[in-house]
Amino acid sequence: MKKRKLPALLGAGLLALSLALSACGGGGNNNTGGGEGDGDQTLTVWTWDPAFNIYAMQEAEKVYQKDHADFKLDITEVPWDDLQAKLTTIAQSGSYKDLPDIFLMQNNAFQKNVINYPDLVASLKDSGVDFSQFPDSVKAYSTIDGQNYGVPFDAGTAITALRTDVLEEAGYTIDDFTDITWSKYIEQGKDILAKTKKPILSGQAGSSDLIMMMLQSAGGSLFDKEGNPTITDNAKLDAAVATYKELVDSGVLVEVNSWDEYVGTFVNGSVAGTVNGIWISGTIQTATDQEGKWKITDLPKLDGVDGATNYSANGGSSWAISSTGDYKLASDFLKSTFAGSTELYDTILPKAGAVAYWTPAGDSKVYAEPQKFFGDQPIYQMVVGYGKDVPVNNTGVYYYEARDAVSAALTKIIQGTDAKSALAEAQSTVEFAMK
Repeated sequence: MKKRKLPALLGAGLLALSLALSACGGGGNNNTGGGEGDGDQTLTVWTWDPAFNIYAMQEAEKVYQKDHADFKLDITEVPWDDLQAKLTTIAQSGSYKDLPDIFLMQNNAFQKNVINYPDLVASLKDSGVDFSQFPDSVKAYSTIDGQNYGVPFDAGTAITALRTDVLEEAGYTIDDFTDITWSKYIEQGKDILAKTKKPILSGQAGSSDLIMMMLQSAGGSLFDKEGNPTITDNAKLDAAVATYKELVDSGVLVEVNSWDEYVGTFVNGSVAGTVNGIWISGTIQTATDQEGKWKITDLPKLDGVDGATNYSANGGSSWAISSTGDYKLASDFLKSTFAGSTELYDTILPKAGAVAYWTPAGDSKVYAEPQKFFGDQPIYQMVVGYGKDVPVNNTGVYYYEARDAVSAALTKIIQGTDAKSALAEAQSTVEFAMK
């Protein structure tokens, strides 16, 4: 699955364009007979990525049709950037009738959309979905004031993936990188670099993705509970930034200029590992000549930080029911499929690599199957287990503005700027944006 990024919410200047785009999606169905076999049994859906999200929806349709023969989905492909623009425009214009019944939303955008536009998404309080079967960390993205607004789908649970042949050349195994700290990771990484001439980590310069994973692994955030930015005087962020700089300075992490270059480092074998969301496993497997030479484990944890764990996430998304959608039918459909069907997840895992956030899926035989590419590890079962232990973090309304400000600060820090002053500038940037 390809990495996806979210731009800042677009303003009213996109009103005309986005309303024109919305015409292709169709409005929500407001019949009241959903799920009971009476009334219109069609739901409209907006989502992106035909090979992943749309494929998953099509398979969910088949599962639901077994008990609801007249049920149909009308799915419109809408790239995430366009979907976000459409949501913003519809909310600002009050044209909620233009919404579909169900749409997919990036997890890190959920709070921003619901808080800014409370009439956009329906609460799932009466949906019948058993939210105890999803990890607290992922539910938190779409929980506002104690109410659930999203059904988690696309897992962004983070992994450390390493080339076992390179580890063995330097005298290590995957166990040496399991349940460790970042200082141990750097120590061993330096030894591997000296013995094999290969770094074990790469990253895109100017991106704070790894920083965000480190921060969440310790239950940290860029905001306090009231939504105020905490980029300065944030001990967990300071530890993450210092760790990142040490990774770069030591040569254990090599920075590159683009996403394609980042992917190329481990696909072409110049770098012996990566740390990212589980969705990166699909990209790793494009290097067919490396089959059997990879294994995964959990993340290193920050040294000497309260609440530090070996678990985190990067990315992910959740299904939402629109405020004007057919709530009864849409909620029963989501409850019966993405929040209730092992069959669905067993079907979509092998073809799309769609790892479930719904924890019962991890108990199936399909998830427990050894994966030849990853040294016969049952990596999908492992990742569902990791997901249960990912700490909750607070994304808030201005998550993307804060993340981008930290990314800019990180570039300056790597180039020699004092970390305290660079982060203070980032704090001011976010405070200005919030005004």
